[in-house]
Amino acid sequence: MLDVLIIGAGVSGVSCAMVLGSAQNKPFANDKKIAIVAHQKASSLQNAIFNNAYGIPAGKLGSELLEESLAHLSKNYPHVKQINGEKVLSISGEAGHFIITTNKHSHQAKIVVIAIGAGNPFTIEGLENFVEPHMKMPAVKNRIQLKNDDHLVTEGIYVAGVLAGHRSQLSIAAGSGAAVATDILTLWNNGNHSMVHDALGK
Repeated sequence: MLDVLIIGAGVSGVSCAMVLGSAQNKPFANDKKIAIVAHQKASSLQNAIFNNAYGIPAGKLGSELLEESLAHLSKNYPHVKQINGEKVLSISGEAGHFIITTNKHSHQAKIVVIAIGAGNPFTIEGLENFVEPHMKMPAVKNRIQLKNDDHLVTEGIYVAGVLAGHRSQLSIAAGSGAAVATDILTLWNNGNHSMVHDALGK
């Protein structure tokens, strides 16, 4: 049983995984089992080039960033399991015991984070009742979002990035994933607001 399964390894998904992974030395997080379904083929970053993203050198290709981010996750937080070659088909169950079925396996998780793109149609069965038109994207693009209250779709299920109703900007997606991670850390820390920062000299 995983404590958290993140679905999607674009900007918001990997950002969420990195923040959760970086909390490994916190007493409330050091025994947590975290995994990410590292499916990236449909990521909009595959065709992107960045000139206006904070902290990223101008001209960086999105395809490069996708590979580098997973390498970063693997090197710095190897306890975050990367699940490769699988695509999520359905989610069932309830908070504390979700069953996530892929094209190859079935996984169990207490919390699920959905961090895939906002393409229509939505391809994960079990969440159809939460699908609605995207509120911040042009209607002509036919994008969708999951109904949520500050990233929380329903108990135990979070959504991050463009699918949470945010605009398609790398820095917004990264912040959205980090926000979900800190909400989960706060939950693990008995409701005490929690963040993870690294500092020189520590």
